Amino acid sequence: MISFDSSYYPYPSQRMVTYGKNGMVATSQPLAAQAGLDILKKGGNAIDAAIATAACLTVVEPTSNGIGGDAFAIVWTKGELHGLNSSGPAPASISIEKLKERGIDEIPKFGFIPVTVPGAPGAWAELSERFGKLPLTEVLKPAITYARAGYPLSPTLAYFWERGVTAYSNVLKGEEFQSWFDTFAPGGKAPKAGDIWRSEGHATTLEAIAETNAKSFYSGELAEKIDAFSKKYNGFLTKEDLAAFKPEWVKPINVHYKGYDVWEIPPNGQGLVALMALNMLKDDEFKSRDDAETFHKQIEAMKLAFADGEKYITDETHMGTAVTDLLSDAYGKERRSLIGDTALQPTPGEPPKGGTVYLAAADGDGNMISYIQSNYMGFGSGLVVPGTGISLQNRGHNFSMNPEHENSLQPGKRTYHTIIPGFLTKGSTPIGPFGVMGGFMQPQGHMQVVMNTIDFGLNPQAALDAPRWQWMKDKQVLLEQSVPNHIASALSAKGHGIQVTHQSGSFGRGQIIWRDPVSGVLAGGTESRTDGSIAVY
Repeated sequence: MISFDSSYYPYPSQRMVTYGKNGMVATSQPLAAQAGLDILKKGGNAIDAAIATAACLTVVEPTSNGIGGDAFAIVWTKGELHGLNSSGPAPASISIEKLKERGIDEIPKFGFIPVTVPGAPGAWAELSERFGKLPLTEVLKPAITYARAGYPLSPTLAYFWERGVTAYSNVLKGEEFQSWFDTFAPGGKAPKAGDIWRSEGHATTLEAIAETNAKSFYSGELAEKIDAFSKKYNGFLTKEDLAAFKPEWVKPINVHYKGYDVWEIPPNGQGLVALMALNMLKDDEFKSRDDAETFHKQIEAMKLAFADGEKYITDETHMGTAVTDLLSDAYGKERRSLIGDTALQPTPGEPPKGGTVYLAAADGDGNMISYIQSNYMGFGSGLVVPGTGISLQNRGHNFSMNPEHENSLQPGKRTYHTIIPGFLTKGSTPIGPFGVMGGFMQPQGHMQVVMNTIDFGLNPQAALDAPRWQWMKDKQVLLEQSVPNHIASALSAKGHGIQVTHQSGSFGRGQIIWRDPVSGVLAGGTESRTDGSIAVY
């Protein structure tokens, strides 16, 4: 078990560490966490609980994810670590040339152009079939109930819902977007905190997915509805694209960091960025977390890792540079040598030749899962398949229109993906799942909570509550208002373009569950920057 003093609590928080023995579910929405716990109490395992929580989150936090999004997972069970990449590719009929024929030089954020094949329903079915104990019809019941009967919005959810409706009202102008407004802005406005929201279409879709193990979504009635909606508005996504999709089991990648192994999903995910940054700093000793030199080195390493990520990360089958080269000790040391006393302008290196909502779940038998799913940019593409509640993602926006770029748009190719689950082990012993959701903040959050845990001995809740930084671009760095003033001043003196903000919404929202290998006791933390909740027994 990671050594931390549960009484040491250096940062203000809404919560203390949560302990449990028989099961734990941590996520950003209390109703979803409780749904997962209910499944555990019905005899399900951690994987069943994660599926229940994930499906429920599409209902109770649609501002961040949906049935039409993607998913990734890292599963620990029976002494082994398994990775699942359930991100969908670009449609087979799309290409840079076809977009240019339409006068499109840059992939838009909204509408059908950026829509890729949704992977989340496939992830639920795949996880359930391989590792679950309960049938999907039982596991999805909580989500179906909340969709049909409705639930009251929590405060943070209401804030982001209002913000999303306001933003989408300004940019979504075609009739193809009307179903989105009918679904998420009934009566022409966003629901408020405490208001009841329900979606019968969402409920019937979840029932169809549960009863067919997602076959309806990829080759049945739901696939036909998605195909017809796409054809009506000249989209590229077809029922053939849906039928061709299957989640991929992958081997997680890792770096050894100060006695622990930090695991991520391989590209197309951006977990590689977090690992590259940690690889640069694994030989550094840090005096204190609240020290300008610590912040400076973290920021500089992350900038260099992002520069490499932007250049090299895409669908792994299309990468010209091997992951092992990017994570080699030699390349880590080479990139570390660029970090000096002042802020640098990040550029990619040349390695020697040789990718939201997050949840963590654990049960009393030692099974653990790190799971993440998203529509991207909040509500996604602005498209909801009429009558279904299926909000389609806009992941294709991350593709490059430059045919020479590693992440160039190509038919059937998966794009550079932001959502990443994390996992920590010590030798062959599992420590547990962790994650920080939030676009390109995610690898930055992963690095910070890992270092808070390993370098500074913070307990799971304190590791999440600690003030965060966020590299934006070039030398620009955003700091939470809770970062001490002396650190902000010292970073500014080192050449960082510092901006301090009281808005914490962009700094990610995370969860952690660590398991004591001797006692089996679970120690959990959940995000104080949102409506985060831990359900435990």
